[in-house]
Amino acid sequence: MPSLTWRIAAWYAALLILVLAVTSGLIAWRFQQILSDEAHARIDSTMRDIVQTVQPASGPLAIDDRSAQSWELLLNTNNLADWESPTSFVQVDNAQGYPLAKTSNLGGRTIPKNPSLSAEHPRDFRQVDLHGEPFLVEDRYLQLGDSAAIIYVAEPLDALNRAFAQTRSATLAIILVAMLAVTLLSYLLASQATRPINQLSHEMREIGSDRLDRRLAWPHRNDEIGQLAESFDDLLARLEEAFARERQFISDASHELKTPLTSINANAQMLLRWGDRDERTRVESLNTIVGESASLAGMVNGMLTLAKADRGDAIPKTPVSLRAVAADVVASAAQRAREENLSLEVLDGDGTIMGDPQLLRQLVANLVDNALKFTERGGVFVRAGTSGETAWIEVADTGPGIPEDELPLVFDRFYRADKSRSREVAGTGLGLAIVRSIARVHGGHVEAMRRPGGGTLFRATFPALQRPLTDSS
Repeated sequence: MPSLTWRIAAWYAALLILVLAVTSGLIAWRFQQILSDEAHARIDSTMRDIVQTVQPASGPLAIDDRSAQSWELLLNTNNLADWESPTSFVQVDNAQGYPLAKTSNLGGRTIPKNPSLSAEHPRDFRQVDLHGEPFLVEDRYLQLGDSAAIIYVAEPLDALNRAFAQTRSATLAIILVAMLAVTLLSYLLASQATRPINQLSHEMREIGSDRLDRRLAWPHRNDEIGQLAESFDDLLARLEEAFARERQFISDASHELKTPLTSINANAQMLLRWGDRDERTRVESLNTIVGESASLAGMVNGMLTLAKADRGDAIPKTPVSLRAVAADVVASAAQRAREENLSLEVLDGDGTIMGDPQLLRQLVANLVDNALKFTERGGVFVRAGTSGETAWIEVADTGPGIPEDELPLVFDRFYRADKSRSREVAGTGLGLAIVRSIARVHGGHVEAMRRPGGGTLFRATFPALQRPLTDSS
């Protein structure tokens, strides 16, 4: 298949050549029409002079006398000489078509009779060939008393035809030269237009997964090519960020998986060596294996949830009351809060959104679980509400809070704000990342902030459902 450059050049050249050919053809046709009209006007002017000269004048003469005078004027040698010119030939015939007089420039040539000329059709234009030479002829049937005269005024067409031929030749030459010029110019313009695309394509091919930090950086272009380069740079930035997140995720997952797997392996070896001889060792090893296996299972489930959310899988959505979800989560976590001497309650307020009840429950449960983990005294409070077209749910705690510079990072996978307690506090490190993903698949977002009185406040916002859950009736 021809290259884009050749295709652009071909279409552009074809269009210009077509326009040029049509325009040149119209100009040539109009020029020929003007020359032809001028030839008709010249012989018609001579014909009018003849008719005005020989028309019977009014007066006391009898009609026959006036007719005789007209014939005399028409056949007068001096008048014929006046009407004669290098481009004007005159011939006078009687009504039967017999030549009576003619200008000397006709020589031995005779203009043939026009069979269609009559008293009912007294005027006509035609082209005749006299001894191989073309002529334009105006025929006039002129009634002179009881008789009639037929007058022919002719003009040779050889000069006019030469002008026509020269016009056609010049037009054709101009079109041929223009075709070559337009084709060359079209190719140069197409090459100029596609050169940045080829350069951009070459630079794109040099960028691989290991060189995502490269940028095209064409700030000097503000046209469509520059916009394409800018869009590609943005794509590279997003890809670099995604690859970095992937590498970080693999690194963090490997680190997080290494410890429980090492613990499981060590305890399994202890079971093989001393499990049959030491009951205490057997029980402790099995409990450790069970706990670490549960941790691994939770981590895998969290990863699957994140993967599903990242893919943007469609989830079935129904109207969900955020207060009802909060109340359900608080009821499930109440026993744990009591065991840790913490208060856990749902405050007044409600908001309704379209969502998946199970995923929303997991979102609130993860926030409550995170708050209970890092709160040593006081309590955790859950509240839902609506602000205009936005519904929100908040989970606040009275814990130590999160440093300002770490607030944007707490939703990253495997990130722990208090790294010194990363192994002391149970969890997979994916809870808040799952919260963010669940909020995103519901068209919302989540943010963390420090409470003025101490502790941390997590707020998840969603598009509010404007219609009520049930009819007012």
